[in-house]
Amino acid sequence: MLSRLGALLQEAVGAREPSIDLLQAFVEHWKGITHYYIESTDENTPAKKTDIPWRLKQMLDILVYEEQQQVAVGEAGPCLEYLLQHKILETLCTLGKAEFPPGMRQQVFQFFSKVLAQVQHPLLHYLSVHRPVQKLLRLSGTAPGSVTEKEEVQLTTVLCSKIQQDPELLAYILEGKKIVGRKKACGEPTALPKDTASHRDKDCSHDGAPARPQLDGEPCGAQALNSHMPAETEQLDGGTAESNLITSLLGLCQSKSRVALKAQENLLLLVSVASPAAATYLVQSSPCCPAIVQHLCQLYRSMPVFLDPADIAALEGISWRLPSAPSDEASFPGKEALAAFLGWFDYCDHLITEAHTVVADALVKAVAEKFFVETLQPQLLHVSEQSILTSTALLTAMLHQLRSPALLREAAAFLLGTDRQPEAPRDNPHALYAHLIGHCDHLSDEISIATLRLFEELLQKPHEGIIRSLVLRNLEGRPYVAWGSPEPESYEDTLDLEEDPYFTDSFLDSGFQPRAKPRLAPATSYDGKTAVTEIVNSFLCLVPEEAKTSAFLEETGYDTYVHDAYGLFQECSSRVASWGWPLTPTPLDPHEPERPFFEGHFLRVLFDRMSRILDQPYSLNLQVTSVLSRLALFPHPHIHEYLLDPYISLAPGCRSLFSVLVRVIGDLMQRIQRVPQFPGKLLLVRKQLTGQAPGEQLDHQTLLQGVVVLEEFCKELAAIAFVKFPPHDPRQNLSPAPEGQV
Repeated sequence: MLSRLGALLQEAVGAREPSIDLLQAFVEHWKGITHYYIESTDENTPAKKTDIPWRLKQMLDILVYEEQQQVAVGEAGPCLEYLLQHKILETLCTLGKAEFPPGMRQQVFQFFSKVLAQVQHPLLHYLSVHRPVQKLLRLSGTAPGSVTEKEEVQLTTVLCSKIQQDPELLAYILEGKKIVGRKKACGEPTALPKDTASHRDKDCSHDGAPARPQLDGEPCGAQALNSHMPAETEQLDGGTAESNLITSLLGLCQSKSRVALKAQENLLLLVSVASPAAATYLVQSSPCCPAIVQHLCQLYRSMPVFLDPADIAALEGISWRLPSAPSDEASFPGKEALAAFLGWFDYCDHLITEAHTVVADALVKAVAEKFFVETLQPQLLHVSEQSILTSTALLTAMLHQLRSPALLREAAAFLLGTDRQPEAPRDNPHALYAHLIGHCDHLSDEISIATLRLFEELLQKPHEGIIRSLVLRNLEGRPYVAWGSPEPESYEDTLDLEEDPYFTDSFLDSGFQPRAKPRLAPATSYDGKTAVTEIVNSFLCLVPEEAKTSAFLEETGYDTYVHDAYGLFQECSSRVASWGWPLTPTPLDPHEPERPFFEGHFLRVLFDRMSRILDQPYSLNLQVTSVLSRLALFPHPHIHEYLLDPYISLAPGCRSLFSVLVRVIGDLMQRIQRVPQFPGKLLLVRKQLTGQAPGEQLDHQTLLQGVVVLEEFCKELAAIAFVKFPPHDPRQNLSPAPEGQV
């Protein structure tokens, strides 16, 4: 029994001694730090050359070791208790703000980060911890590119990680915006006194430990700290009352180094917090969403007023994770500002995708109100052509990299409005939509091209409301079809296009050998009426033989367009697969009241532009036909019927894409007679456009270029019709219908 009693006593003594030694060592290291400020007279010695970093590391190691030795989990050891009761972190925060000795702020940031990361005991709930953390955050993010930004972002990383693990901490970190903004009863302390013996007793508590410096909001009985910090930091507490973790992160996001990426990742971690209560608190009690969007607006305004659309298009693929640094090879004025704006917009889009629903909804609303309506819309509605051109090109670039469904929905409503009723020729559409439609037919060809590119980008976004607003709402019920018109088994029995002088029965050279004369059996049609073979032949034979030039250059023809159209159609079909579109057109209802057909403002301006293809610049014609091709790819039966079926019986006063092309061909046939040496000049222009001949100016150059575009566009439409409803697999056999089978 005596032996056992001796062993127990020995264990008790062994367990007690480390605790006493640890606390004594911890206090001694803290006294060593405070005594440095009392005894030191050199204000220029960097902190790294003092023993402060070593002592802070020893204090950290003691706290970690003490916690590892604790038997009772969750209890604070003597050293941690001392740290909390004596408000050591608040004192360190004051010393870091004073930046004395030089580099002290960096040491304080590191100590805070390591203590919060390595000590497992929950600390941020304590007032003596989260209050100095809030103060320290007000020192970070204020000067992007500062020497302490790496340490600053390290602290935010630890805090965001802690909040992700315990969302309740969010309130502790963000609360008390004006904790130190209260009216003080005495002057704010700045640094420890450097007097020697006369102040040493005052700087030590009754237990021999060094007394901490006086802190904000405390009674003025203790000796105030000497002023070693710069004058501007004295206003920091009261002058930036709204500063907190959010503003600190946003400030660090503006760094030119990798710190910005880490800060963005931290902010993303913060907004993706899983707790609904924390997400609501983040939206309602912090400047998170307004500050993010405000920065977006600031970046937009910081760009040059005049930017070349080609330069903007070259930077469309910028990602917030891999921002494009300006290079000498492709530099232009404003490139860095443009890259910063597009990168931040991409980041906002990513935030909305990853954030908690509550935060995402608030952020989408802020982007729509503050950026789309208040910042971007005035530029789009501006009377200055250059302002319209730049803002339209920027909007196109933003749409190109937009991925968030919620933000895309807001962007579509902003541009096109929310009305889904069929349009009328004289109605008053959404104001911005009406302006954009007008810009498609602007006096400035550059503005028309830029706006058509914007609509082409819209048509490639996965949002059904876009195509419905632009086209489908006007095609519902098929009012473009003549009422009471016969719907025979085959349109070839009632229409004979070979009698039309603008049609020929010969094929353009598409790289295929003519087949035998016997006709194939009618191909399976998309709606049981018009065979696809007949549609393909109609477009291929539309351009008169004397206006075709591709055969003379041994270019690949129709088969190349089939390959391209097949890939684009598969991509479009995949995008719209979930929209539940019908496979066949809506049957005509004889009992439904007849309504006049209007193709809509969008198709009207496209058809008008298409009718002037022989009089417009080449680049504008390319853009018009590109948008129409995008429209024709959509796998909706009404779109296919209205845009690609030459055989539909149109209602009186209606026009379709094919009827517009027929009128263009009629105009072309008349104008050909007035152009001397037309075939030779047309061939030369085609060689110029393909880079096979010098680009000298010719008479009737615009007309000749328009004819080249027209020929290629008809081949493209034929290929689209073929791949949408092929009589056979286009990957197996790309041959068109037999020659002369129109």
